[in-house]
Amino acid sequence: MSVPLFNHEEQFQLLELARASVNNGLDRGEAITVELSAFSTHLQEQGATFITLEKRKQLRGCIGSVKAYRSLVKDVADNAWNAAFRDPRFSPVTRKEFSKLHFEISILTQPQPMKFDSEEDLKHQLVPGKTGLILKDGYRRSLFLPAVWEKLPEIDIFITHLKQKAGFPEDYWSETLQMEQFTSFELSDDDWV
Repeated sequence: MSVPLFNHEEQFQLLELARASVNNGLDRGEAITVELSAFSTHLQEQGATFITLEKRKQLRGCIGSVKAYRSLVKDVADNAWNAAFRDPRFSPVTRKEFSKLHFEISILTQPQPMKFDSEEDLKHQLVPGKTGLILKDGYRRSLFLPAVWEKLPEIDIFITHLKQKAGFPEDYWSETLQMEQFTSFELSDDDWV
């Protein structure tokens, strides 16, 4: 899994696009319309992103795509709007909050199924700070971006919280449990301070 790379200008354009889409949502109630020709062919390629919004270092919205199915710039614009206005955990972002929002974009690699025969085997395959995980079992699923390791740096706690996010008890284990791993390229407002 190689992490996608983006130059300085492309990173800036993606962050500006995310911010513009939320601003458009405040003005017009919808994500910004993306004009593909305004972006490099690299940014027009299919890509999967998660947009994380924080206010005063507290989560304010996070929505994304697990797999690439549309252009990267369209994915950024739509997910930024969804993170601001459609995350069911939060009320929609207000105009008053907009200037206080901190934007983070995670650009995901294609998720790869993992093979493991026990929870210990699974844990040995993880690389803290680098591995993103998708847990699936039945109709339940959950996802942690690699950035979550910053808040949950211990492997046991990381796995426990991932299970709980899917609605399972912390000691849950099943033969039908599936995991997919991915990495991501991260960029945020912090890169421009």
